[in-house]
Amino acid sequence: MKQFFGMSQRGELREAVHGLSRPQFIMLLSNKEQFEAHVRELEGLFPGVPSIGCIGMSYDTRVVENGVGVIAFSDGVRAATNVLEQVSVMPVKYISRLEEDMKTVGGSQNDTVCIDFCSGNDACVLTTINTVLKRKKISLVGGTGDAGKVSANGRVYEDAVAYGLIKNLNGKVKTYKENIYRQMEDYQFIASRTDRANYVIGALNDRPAKQVYQDILKVSENDITTQTFKNPFGKINGDDTCIISIKEVKGDSLACFRQVNDSDVLVLLELGDYKEVVRQTIREIQRDFPRLSAVFSVNCLFRYLLFTQNNYMQEYLSEMSALGSHAGLVGYGEHYNNRFVNQSMTCVVFE
Repeated sequence: MKQFFGMSQRGELREAVHGLSRPQFIMLLSNKEQFEAHVRELEGLFPGVPSIGCIGMSYDTRVVENGVGVIAFSDGVRAATNVLEQVSVMPVKYISRLEEDMKTVGGSQNDTVCIDFCSGNDACVLTTINTVLKRKKISLVGGTGDAGKVSANGRVYEDAVAYGLIKNLNGKVKTYKENIYRQMEDYQFIASRTDRANYVIGALNDRPAKQVYQDILKVSENDITTQTFKNPFGKINGDDTCIISIKEVKGDSLACFRQVNDSDVLVLLELGDYKEVVRQTIREIQRDFPRLSAVFSVNCLFRYLLFTQNNYMQEYLSEMSALGSHAGLVGYGEHYNNRFVNQSMTCVVFE
């Protein structure tokens, strides 16, 4: 298979798709002002080609912050795209669509992946989608777009998740998740006084959550939302750690980008040697794929901001490009199989 990436910093879709021929699956990554017009225009240019889209920044060796990017697969994939609607209420109501698309694509664990763009309620959405994918052990990579809108097959949806099932007809696929954080000393907390609906942590070890965070890291209240770039929370999940970013301060509480429940055990994380972690990921992919066709990744907005502040973003994209064709989305939350994570990178590699 082949991966195409086209872009226009000015938001000109025709410029972004220049050179794209006979695509079999398309991802549209646009801006708030032009998203709906781009969705209609893309369908007009490539009628009937399976497509999904969202509002967000895109990249290959450069970042498109406020224009439009198009990522497309061709020459050896089979794809089906659709949406699950009413994700804030009952996404399972539409699960038959995914079940039918699974039959159409006919994939397996080794050659098929699900890529999704979601408008919100990510944890519930991923649990729902996984009820179908787990039957064939098919992996998922995706993320949250901006402004509560996604698209599929030329239509714009709110309160929905758009997904693409992609089968590589010429080789295997494999997904990866990268964590650039490690546990900070022996800090461990029991969460309480949580507000699940609004992702709020009220207390840690029976003390106000804001005060606990400030006392350990010696930061002012105004600096908490940027300190999370270096020191997010983590929730231990077996041998994995789910990163939990802080969104804002609410009184003595901390609102996060991921749900925390009463009695959840949290740890405090610190930034590791992120450059070495990236190099390790690249080496692992190269070991697994002596020959690869494409890498599609989702990088968290907070990673993008951290890398940019440390003058590393361009170097990062250059290093990833050494793998071959690499392109992706800057998301507001990352999806990895049935997990909704923050401040991470998830990707799928195609042989």
